[in-house]
Amino acid sequence: MDDEATVVGTAMNRRDLLRAAALAAGALALPACSAQGRKDSSTAPNERSDPAAKGSETRPLPVPDTFGEAPDLAERVAKGELPPVEERLPERPYVVPHRWLKPGKYGGELRMPAAADPDWALHEYMYGHSPLRWLNDGKDIAPGLVESWESNEDGSVWTLHFRKGLKWSDGHPWTTADVMFWWEDMVLNPDVGEGIPDVARSGKGTVAELSAPDETTLVMTFDAPSPMVPEQLANWVKRGIDATWMEPKHYLSRFHARYNPDLPKDWVSTFDQKRDIKTNTETPTMNGWKLEEYHEGQSSVWTRNPYYWVVDRQGNQLPYIDRLVFDVVTQPETRLLQVHNGEYDYVHGPFAGVTLADVAPLRREAEKRGFEVLLWDSGSGTGSMFFFNQDYHEPAMRALIREPRFRQALSYAFDREQVRKSVYYNAGELTTGGYGPKTLEFTRGDGPTMYRRWRDSFVEYDPERAKRMLDDLGVVDSDGDGKRNLPDGGKLIIYLDYPADLDSGGEHAQKNQLLKRNWEAIGLDVRLNPVPPATFADRWAQGRLMSTTSWETSTVTVAADMLWLMPMETTRWAPLQGMFYALRGTPQEHEQQDVDPYKRTPPRMEPEPGGPVDRLWRLAGKVRVEPDPVKRDSLIWQMIRIHIEDGPFFIGSVANYPQVEIVKKGLRNVPTREQTAQGGLVNDWHHPTPAVYDPESWFWE
Repeated sequence: MDDEATVVGTAMNRRDLLRAAALAAGALALPACSAQGRKDSSTAPNERSDPAAKGSETRPLPVPDTFGEAPDLAERVAKGELPPVEERLPERPYVVPHRWLKPGKYGGELRMPAAADPDWALHEYMYGHSPLRWLNDGKDIAPGLVESWESNEDGSVWTLHFRKGLKWSDGHPWTTADVMFWWEDMVLNPDVGEGIPDVARSGKGTVAELSAPDETTLVMTFDAPSPMVPEQLANWVKRGIDATWMEPKHYLSRFHARYNPDLPKDWVSTFDQKRDIKTNTETPTMNGWKLEEYHEGQSSVWTRNPYYWVVDRQGNQLPYIDRLVFDVVTQPETRLLQVHNGEYDYVHGPFAGVTLADVAPLRREAEKRGFEVLLWDSGSGTGSMFFFNQDYHEPAMRALIREPRFRQALSYAFDREQVRKSVYYNAGELTTGGYGPKTLEFTRGDGPTMYRRWRDSFVEYDPERAKRMLDDLGVVDSDGDGKRNLPDGGKLIIYLDYPADLDSGGEHAQKNQLLKRNWEAIGLDVRLNPVPPATFADRWAQGRLMSTTSWETSTVTVAADMLWLMPMETTRWAPLQGMFYALRGTPQEHEQQDVDPYKRTPPRMEPEPGGPVDRLWRLAGKVRVEPDPVKRDSLIWQMIRIHIEDGPFFIGSVANYPQVEIVKKGLRNVPTREQTAQGGLVNDWHHPTPAVYDPESWFWE
């Protein structure tokens, strides 16, 4: 036998990623489908699911012997408009594994608010396009479109086995040709410029080779061990963020110049419009609902996909609910009033502008308006945060920003308890800033200890200590104007930069006011600086903005997402160094070396040899290729020690505060915090919420 060792084939705890045959055997020993007729699902509970039914099954559930379907689909089958349900499902459909689920009823609609055109709904609500998916709030990985998967011994070759018999929402067969169309004609095609997702790069950063030996098998071949592929495949919801991973070739190829030479030169713009699943009603989907109506700036309506590949334990094809309606309400006051009036069936707080400040008044209205207020854990590592631009264009200020003791002094001068009290209503835990407590690496081995060390490293509120540290750095009032100066005597102004459209009453705005007050109290000149949103990203990437004040950190697993640990692109705390990292291994890496970093195209800067970024990069290179999770964690602890000793590179406020969910009474199978495996993990987009709880299984009593 060669060195191909089966690694994973089903949902499992990620500690088992490099264990071999036993796990995969379970994945393939699923009973065959024998589909007959419709199963009765009309016996719904009269109360919310049993709180004791906690978490999700971590092994595939048996495929039911028979399948059921929605009445409207059964009518279409009777008329000859659709094939029978057993012919619309794959050979082995995915069976939703959550322990809290009860058999549901078909019918009804779910009305939800959107703060803007609801492209985020696709990102957070629908998991249908993901090769793999998260379970148990990020503790486990489950199959998705990929039913089983394995790697060779060092994780440099991954083989993905997709479900047989998958179909797009228009009934056309899904095959790996749809993946290769995306890869060859979009990712590798410079005209389309899709961009190479991180999961398709090896531990060395080079691009993988993808091949499809048959219609259900995809092989990813790397030039180095790449042990985190399953985690990376589970991240996001794919169709809309990071990488789409597949496109309906049978539909989109007619709009692609490779397949239609008669297209005009500007064919890419039309191609992008046609593939946009959130605005084009013709685009086939693999999600539970497909777009039926789109009214720009007003609403979108999504209706049941008759070929959705997911069923409940009883064999009933999901979704239960006929359609989703997203109402676009751009005015925060109007939207919040509608929420208070009970006009929506489900409200995901983070995307509707509902915060902890609204909990008490909402609960006063709940009984009269017929809804419940739930709280799920955010899993946030920082709450509203602040970070300097380590690559700021002014040399004197850049030198001070890169001085760890300066940032540490500012952290000691930050009264986070006031933020917890006024912004997060005494919830969550004070933090210097880091990843959240639910991050996988912090839940095992030395992880809890390392989390606390990072969290508490510079969290104490000690303004007198901060003053002494600034004095020692020469950051003193050298011109007598009552404000501290740069060590060379120049003016020192700290700009709190933020997008000008930031909600003035929101968490970031409130935190910024407190930060300004705290730092002014130790003698600093601090100024709030609204920046036109359209220019913020470009100016930041060029080193022209000093700080970012309206972000927060969160992740499922550090090893698969080191964006906050080190510069990898242009949006985090060292954008020019991040761009340098992103171009490693490309021809541009060695170009313009004699040009000022700020005048290069694009602006980019190599880190200081032996400095913290250089050391972080070197350690990350080892993390990426280390198959042993214990050794990998040890390398991550070394990276975190750099953050403790040379940081903080970002200054947090409150970790793991709650997020608000509002559920209309009678809507079932929406889990409570107690029913989820870890209380929820809302804020991390890698862990899309509520998609991880399968809204397709929700129903009206």
